[in-house]
Amino acid sequence: MTLDAHATELSEKHRVLEKKIGNELARPSADNLRLSRLKRKKLQIKDELERLKAEQDRVA
Repeated sequence: MTLDAHATELSEKHRVLEKKIGNELARPSADNLRLSRLKRKKLQIKDELERLKAEQDRVA
């Protein structure tokens, strides 16, 4: 998988997680544990995207 394809896939996962977080927050009694896990996963994906971007910049 190319770096661009991987970055695109991660961006989509990040977007999906953002939507899930929004949906959870919209619930009257949001599950704080679920929110915490979703936010942690979203941050991991964001960090990976930043690493990929840095690698692309280094290679280019």
